[in-house]
Amino acid sequence: MPLTMNDVNGAVKKRVSYFYDSEIGNYHYGPNHPMKPHRVRMTHNLVTNYGLTKHMQIYRPKLLGWEELTRFHSDDYIHFLRLISPDNMHHYLRQLQRFNVGEDCPVFDGLYEFCQLYASASIGGAARLNDNSADIVINWSGGLHHAKRSEASGFCYVNDCVLGILELLKEHQRVLYIDIDIHHGDGVEEAFYTTNRVMTVSFHKYGEFFPGTGDVKDIGYGEGKNYAVNFPCRDGMDDESFSAIFRSVMAKVMEHFAPGAIVLQCGADSLSGDRLGSFNLSVKGHADCVAYIRTFNVPML
Repeated sequence: MPLTMNDVNGAVKKRVSYFYDSEIGNYHYGPNHPMKPHRVRMTHNLVTNYGLTKHMQIYRPKLLGWEELTRFHSDDYIHFLRLISPDNMHHYLRQLQRFNVGEDCPVFDGLYEFCQLYASASIGGAARLNDNSADIVINWSGGLHHAKRSEASGFCYVNDCVLGILELLKEHQRVLYIDIDIHHGDGVEEAFYTTNRVMTVSFHKYGEFFPGTGDVKDIGYGEGKNYAVNFPCRDGMDDESFSAIFRSVMAKVMEHFAPGAIVLQCGADSLSGDRLGSFNLSVKGHADCVAYIRTFNVPML
């Protein structure tokens, strides 16, 4: 493909696929909860009004069955998510505690359908990368990186990042996961902590801050030793400082790991002014991280 004049990074023009279903904006975690799915709809409206949809193919996620979710999650956990509702939750107090559902991860109407929708988008997007139908795939509703195999955590119920990586591993020997959310990508790191086929790299706030994991000394185990990279950052991290760290670390990672595909979690709570965060990144600084990874010309979700 020819280079484009407006591509200042010199990267090849990409085929972009964008997964979106307007239904995602109808789900509601509850009053005063910081997780607000309707923001995905707002983002879509901005993307549309700026004319950006002209530069990508838009797809509505094909809803996948519960079996696809159990490629990572346990059968009993997914069965519970399918079953639970605000009307019957008082019958399942023991299971609510067992699966860590009910506080930060509340039960709300359509909970399972919400999980099914955003996870199907990430899995479907990974499949498009696998069959070389796209170079970059976007799923605004995804990135729920805290969910564990049998446990909800940090507003996350189903870990679409892990499911997307598992899909990519069908066609790629090595997959790189990058996380620029202010919170450590603990669920993804834990899922692949003992394998050398997936490298996880997380830039996050560390210390007395959720989830309390992601020490620089946490590097993987067994075959996965040295395939987990954690870079704890201090409060107030600005664009210049973050970019210098990010580019330095990722240049080495790309050189030594040479992934066949990348999953990039772009959590926006690292932006300045976020109610949960304490970094000082601008939208441009955040986007520059994505633009830098794009220059490596590796298929990216």
